[in-house]
Amino acid sequence: MNKLLLLLTFIISFSLLSACAPEVGSEKWCKQLKEKSKGDWSANEVTDFAKHCIF
Repeated sequence: MNKLLLLLTFIISFSLLSACAPEVGSEKWCKQLKEKSKGDWSANEVTDFAKHCIF
C-alpha cells in the first residue's frame, strides 16, 4: 500500500513539474533562456537557442 501511494505521489509530482517548462523554441522559452546566465546554458540549449530564437 505504501509503495503504491509513493509511486502515485511521484507520478503526480513529476507530471506537475514537467508541465511548467515551456516548449523548446517557443517565445516564452527564448525569453526565459535570455534571462538565464549564459554560463548556465547546456550545449543543447545553445544549439536550440541559435536554431529557434536567432535564425
